[in-house]
Amino acid sequence: MLPFEAAPVEVRLLRQATVQQLNRWGIPLGSDEAELLVTELATNVLKHVGEGALATLILERRGERLRLEVHDRSPVLPTLKVAHCDRECGRGLHLLAGLAVDWGAMLTSAGKAVWCEIPIPNEQRSCRRAKRAVEVLENYQLGRGGIALNGGRRESGLAQSAIELIADLLHWTAARGHDPDDLLDQAQMHYEAEADAA
Repeated sequence: MLPFEAAPVEVRLLRQATVQQLNRWGIPLGSDEAELLVTELATNVLKHVGEGALATLILERRGERLRLEVHDRSPVLPTLKVAHCDRECGRGLHLLAGLAVDWGAMLTSAGKAVWCEIPIPNEQRSCRRAKRAVEVLENYQLGRGGIALNGGRRESGLAQSAIELIADLLHWTAARGHDPDDLLDQAQMHYEAEADAA
């Protein structure tokens, strides 16, 4: 629950807080869409309730969906305007309706809540595997006498470690009488099956 005051600077802070929370939940892949929707929900409070209005953003993980909900003290429910109105009228709600799996508005005891839900990306499983791979590669680097790198050098260092690790695994496979090409084919099929299921 993130209380805020309807002001442009607060909208930027809400976006940052949203990204931080999604990272804590391990779902950074959905953050661009969530940031955009948080921006639209908060901006609607600014435009339609007024600058300085008190409001609250609630982020909630519900199974395979992320729910974004903004509460304010105005009892006026939003409505979608016709598609051919000017650039600004109803833009936020049309964007909300276009990006969200579901959305709505409801009266509350203190005013209203406007909410939307977006799917949590299935890549989360891949994200866990990628994190595990980074840990393995970092340990592999350190085990070979390497040092932990930062920034862009870190990424290229991890890529080089991945190549060396795969080569070592192929040597290990051949030394035990297995076909390295068969191992690579099996790994590729396993990866593709998981990617297709995501």
